[in-house]
Amino acid sequence: MQTLELTKKDGFAILKLHRGSGNAINLQMMQELSDFFQNAENDAEIGGVILTGNPGIFTAGLDVVELYSLDKEGSYAFWKRFVDLATELVAFSKPLIAAIPGHSPAGGCVFACCCDYRVMAEGENYRIGLNEIPVGIVVPERILHLYGFWVGIRNAYQFLMEGRLLSPEEALRAHLIDEITEADELMNRAEIQMRKYLKLPQQTWRMSKVNLRQGLLEKMQVDFEASYGKAMEQFWSPENRAAMGKLVEKLKK
Repeated sequence: MQTLELTKKDGFAILKLHRGSGNAINLQMMQELSDFFQNAENDAEIGGVILTGNPGIFTAGLDVVELYSLDKEGSYAFWKRFVDLATELVAFSKPLIAAIPGHSPAGGCVFACCCDYRVMAEGENYRIGLNEIPVGIVVPERILHLYGFWVGIRNAYQFLMEGRLLSPEEALRAHLIDEITEADELMNRAEIQMRKYLKLPQQTWRMSKVNLRQGLLEKMQVDFEASYGKAMEQFWSPENRAAMGKLVEKLKK
């Protein structure tokens, strides 16, 4: 794997997103994540997974530079791969914990919302949330349901419509994350939670997780075209392309 680093420890895996300073999510990373979780589902040596990132950053979200460079067919495939991956993560039946070492906006927040437990490093400048609207991306209904699974539909609606990014303390109060800790204690806290899960009867735990997420999964598995069709139209509007072009130029500097 070129965008991920894997460590196996005490019956679980630590999977680190590791692609440049921002861990931007590109097609390669999405495919590597998909391949890993498909294999981990049936790997007896992996009882659960802790997903983490680089110091100060979980992931900055989708690789806007790569996405902007694609044609309509390519961008459609990019978005579909991302939505399919999020659905795969939600469906993963083993314990999945996010150890968030810093910033986690947009796609990073989506990854975190797919997990069973989220522990985040403290930091007054760190932010987590879904800021799609301010960058010109139409929010599909399935993202509302994924976000709302943790923070409640009302809060999810308000946060999404404001493009609001939350501090760790705000995220904890909103139940978007479960714990805040010092940066050097992040992995230790995530491992403690993982061991709590793994002490429980695993077949029962996994079947219960699938049952409790069934309603969410049904909402996540709706037809891509029906859910994202209008969003894709907006993505290719002249207004949105101009805004994304300006963002890409800033990111390249």
